[in-house]
Amino acid sequence: MLRCRSGHTPEGEAEQVTDTHGFDAVISRTGTGSLKYDFAMRRAGRTDLLPLWVADMDFALPEPVLERIHARVSHGIFGYTEPDDSYYDTLERWFLRRYGWKIDRSWNTVTPGVVYAISCAVRAFTGPGDVVLIQEPVYYPFREMIECAGRRCVSSTLINHSGRYEMDFGDLEKKLSGTGAGLMLLCSPHNPVGRVWSEDELRRLAGICARHKVIVAADEIHCDFIYSGNTFVPFGRIMEEEKCSGIIMTSASKSFNLAGLQAANILIPDGRLRQKFRMANEGAGYSQANTLGLTATKAAYDLGEDWLDSLREYLEETVRMADSFIRSRIPEVHLVWPEGTYLLWMDFSGLTRREGELHRLIRDGAHLWLDDGSIFGDSGRLFERMNIACPRQVVRTAFENLETAVRSFRER
Repeated sequence: MLRCRSGHTPEGEAEQVTDTHGFDAVISRTGTGSLKYDFAMRRAGRTDLLPLWVADMDFALPEPVLERIHARVSHGIFGYTEPDDSYYDTLERWFLRRYGWKIDRSWNTVTPGVVYAISCAVRAFTGPGDVVLIQEPVYYPFREMIECAGRRCVSSTLINHSGRYEMDFGDLEKKLSGTGAGLMLLCSPHNPVGRVWSEDELRRLAGICARHKVIVAADEIHCDFIYSGNTFVPFGRIMEEEKCSGIIMTSASKSFNLAGLQAANILIPDGRLRQKFRMANEGAGYSQANTLGLTATKAAYDLGEDWLDSLREYLEETVRMADSFIRSRIPEVHLVWPEGTYLLWMDFSGLTRREGELHRLIRDGAHLWLDDGSIFGDSGRLFERMNIACPRQVVRTAFENLETAVRSFRER
């Protein structure tokens, strides 16, 4: 079983965080067209499962942000819209204030989302049959976007050192040189394993990619969820210093639960790469952004910082609760302690070595709808990913259900 490391709070010593933003409130999303709640029969074939899979949140936006969205809606006209100077001012302030990264508005291309941007990057920077490298277990659309574009996907699998994942730099360099890959997709912070890559790790990665003339497309959508003892380092700053070519894919959608409004900011300092990316974007038929997506993104970055910081504290306490519960009541399960993201990556190999048996335990025994680890790559077998961005009592109910299922499994 994993022991507490630096930054963990031992069982019984969890710091209590006052909920001043209503994060404990359970808000029904049924009947809103919610993918998570309204499409259970279509997606899972049943309606009796507690859904903790898809990575959106069950928290309402802070009132000041909602008020600005309401004001825009009350105008009543939703024609073609472009990001204006005030939008770019907001982005520049956000990245400089929170991450010490000075961006330039000319770098930005607005897209409907980061997955869409991954698809554009694959098509812009590689040709049919070319190799694109990923690091599994990783967010499954990485592989999907590569293979849907007719490219070859190669993984340099992360090394699991007793519950802490690390990059395999030797394997990475070998595969980049041996396959002729021209593009690498980087997940930072990493989904699903929860790593917040250190500056040394990112510099080493950038150096390898620079030597092999590999472009790095960095998905940094989870960068605002970083837990105590860890620091997010923007790869954009590293790649400039290490002379590595790359693009940075960001969005407020995870941080503020805006995914349905479809707006992402893709930052590309290199003019040549930027032009290629924009041609791929235009070739997909996309031009002006979602009007309310732009409004909500700007409002969230302008007015939502206190809410976001409080949410991060709330989620970190939820992680502590989950860790305490697992260690004391279902010790066969190993939690990979997340350094960032609102996703838990749990190892069930201490309970069963049969994937089908695990799936039955999760669904039929615990009545949970989680993401099976194998969708993130072969190295994710016997793992499950759980989304904890919901009221803490919901997460506790999920673990109580899991405890009941595990107890029945032990008694068979």
